[in-house]
Amino acid sequence: MARHKKKNTEDSRSPNNLEELVQAAISARERAYAPYSRFRVGAALRATSGEIVTGCNVENAAYGLSICAERTAIGNAVTGGRHAFDALAVVSDASPPAPPCGQCLQSLAEFATDMDIIVANPDGDRLRIRLTELLPFRFKPDMLKKSEEPA
Repeated sequence: MARHKKKNTEDSRSPNNLEELVQAAISARERAYAPYSRFRVGAALRATSGEIVTGCNVENAAYGLSICAERTAIGNAVTGGRHAFDALAVVSDASPPAPPCGQCLQSLAEFATDMDIIVANPDGDRLRIRLTELLPFRFKPDMLKKSEEPA
C-alpha cells in the first residue's frame, strides 16, 4: 500500500493538486493483478487530511472475487484509519477514460458526500467529474430503517 503525505495547502479543485493524484494512480496501475482481463486499473484516493492512499485492481480466476482498484484504495485507507475523502483519480487504458463502476461509486459515497473524481489514461486523456454527477441518487445510511421487532 503506497501512501503519500501531502499538505492540504492548495484548493482540492486545483488542477495541479489533482494531477498529483493521477500520477499516484498511474503508479498504482503498474502493480495491478489482471492476468485474465489484462485491464489494469490504478486508483489514488485523497483523504481530507491530504494523505494519498492507492489501490489497484486484483483479479481472481473466480471472477466474482475480483476487486476494483477504487475499493482496494478505500480498504487501504480505512485500514490506516482514514474515513473521509475529497478526491479520487482512476487510471486505466480505456479511451475515453473509464469511470468507476456503480459498486465503487456507492462505496465512495459511504465516505464522502461529494468529491472530485478524475478519470484518466496514460495517453494524457483526463475527465474531471463530481461523485454526485456520477451517482446523483445514492443509497444513504439514513435510509436503513431499524425494526423494533426482533428478526
